[in-house]
Amino acid sequence: MIPLSWYLIFAACLFGVGLFGVLARRNAIAILMGIELMLNAVNINLVAFWRYNSPESVAGMIFVLVVLAVAAAEVAVGLALVLSIYRRKDTVAADEFDMMKW
Repeated sequence: MIPLSWYLIFAACLFGVGLFGVLARRNAIAILMGIELMLNAVNINLVAFWRYNSPESVAGMIFVLVVLAVAAAEVAVGLALVLSIYRRKDTVAADEFDMMKW
């Protein structure tokens, strides 16, 4: 059986890669991919803690399904916004998204 610490270390590394992707990239699609990586790291933590603390309960899997639903909604809204901005500005660089500034 794999120890819990391995799952937590893997999730922390995945979260770090996602955070780097969000903070270091200028492309809006890459930023959305970084956010998805961070949400997947959260899902790994939820499943790992559920498995090691109370595998007979279903609450951990319900939390994972809620996070997956939120991630899917976030991707749908994010991609719709990126496509709308791309049609208007002809770029997906996050630095160019200044339409809501005064």
